[in-house]
Formats: sequence, structure tokens, C-alpha cells
Amino acid sequence: MIKVAVSGAGGRMGRLLVRLVREAPDLKLTGALESATHQDLGRDVGSLAGGSAAHVSLVADPAVAVRDAQVVIDFSTPMATRQVLEAARKAGAAAIVGTTGLDAAAKEELLRTADVVPVVAAPNMSVGVSVLFRLVAEAARLLGEEYDVDVVEMHHARKVDAPSGTALRLAEVVAEGRGVSADDVVVHGRSGAQGPRAKGEIGVFALRGGDVVGDHTVVLASVGERLEITHRAGSRDNFALGALRAARWVVGRPPKLYDMKDVLGIG
Repeated sequence: MIKVAVSGAGGRMGRLLVRLVREAPDLKLTGALESATHQDLGRDVGSLAGGSAAHVSLVADPAVAVRDAQVVIDFSTPMATRQVLEAARKAGAAAIVGTTGLDAAAKEELLRTADVVPVVAAPNMSVGVSVLFRLVAEAARLLGEEYDVDVVEMHHARKVDAPSGTALRLAEVVAEGRGVSADDVVVHGRSGAQGPRAKGEIGVFALRGGDVVGDHTVVLASVGERLEITHRAGSRDNFALGALRAARWVVGRPPKLYDMKDVLGIG
């Protein structure tokens, strides 16, 4: 049995993870973390997730949440992620980080923690999206700069960060496939009389509306043809199942910063 703590356990993804961990015969829920202002602090997280009592209370102290865990799964906020990583490092627990919009401080904490315990960090834990990254990288490499590339993503109206971490990573993947730096070629949206599109430019566009779980399309267009590579998420289950797959994989690994390519062995 792998002992698992869930950070962000009071949110939609967190409650789903709690339910799936409890249903898995090889996983055991040992901790559940939320912000100090969450209305359900102190409640049994199993009941909160719509099931029977788990005898695990929702707490606000990361150290308490992870103290009995072998791995913590974090879908929260950048600031909370920093605290979770620090607690995991001190407790010797591996970490799975699916939080998006990480700032520089959180990224530094990722590296610091990965020197001590194994960490899997990915802007999207979906197995299908991991394959999407691979396909897009190959398409960008083969087609080259003769093809204009835009990344278009859409998420539900409540999503806080834009563009999504997945969209930003897709733009980076295209740049890497072309052997250039994303910082030099990525543009966010277009407006006004900007003139012809710059050669090698990679556009990123964010749409928000309704209850869309997550759609990502990479458009590669040239004279006379257009290639579109799309992934659509119909539910959050794929993200949660990918995170659990990563949790099973990471326990016992050497300290290092891993991603979903490592988990899936698609290098």
C-alpha cells in the first residue's frame, strides 16, 4: 500500500483524487490539505468527497498533512505548492505537482525539493496530453519554420490563469522542436495593425467559457495545407488518473525532477 496525501483536497480535482485513492486497492489516503480559510476545515475528507468516512480530516498545516505519506499529490495554488514542497522535503515524501501558473519562487522550490526527494511536475497530468507533446514536437521538427504555428486553448470560465500551463508548454515544445528559445518567438494574442506575421512566430491564445474541462489545439499552417493536432478532455478523470499513475511510479525513485514523459517512458 502506497500512502498518499492530497493537497487541494477540498477542490473539485482534490475531491476526485480523494475518491480515486480510496477506491484503489494499492493506495491508502493518509492526509488531506487545504487553505486556512477553507470552509470545510476539520471535516472528514471522505464524506466531503461524497463517500463514506475516511477518518482523515481536512487540515491547513502541510506538515500535518504529509507526515504519514510516501507521496503527496498537489493541485492547489503556486503559493500553496511552495509550502507543500517544503513539507514534503522535510518529511521525505515524494511529490506530484499538477498546479499550473507556478511563479519563479515555486519553480525554485521544485528544484530545491527535487535535490532531496523525487518530484514529478507537469502542467497537465493527462496521459493523452503527454503523447500530444511528443507528436507536436515531432511535427514542429519535421515541418520547420515554413509552417506557421499557433496554440489555441479553451477552459471553463472559472479558471484563474491564462494561458494554461499546457498551452505554454506546447509553445515551448514547438520552439524546442525548431531549436529556438520560446522567449524569443512566442507572442500572446494579436491586436491592431501589426503588419505581416513574423517568420518563426508562435502564437498562444486563451479562450474561457462555460464548463469546458480543457481543449488544446496546435495549428501548423502553410501554403495550401494546414495540420491541426487536438486534445480534448471530457472530464477531470484523466488528469487525476495520470497523477495517480505518477504517484505509483515515483515512490522509491532517486531524488530528481521528473515529468510525465519519464512516468510513461516516452523520453
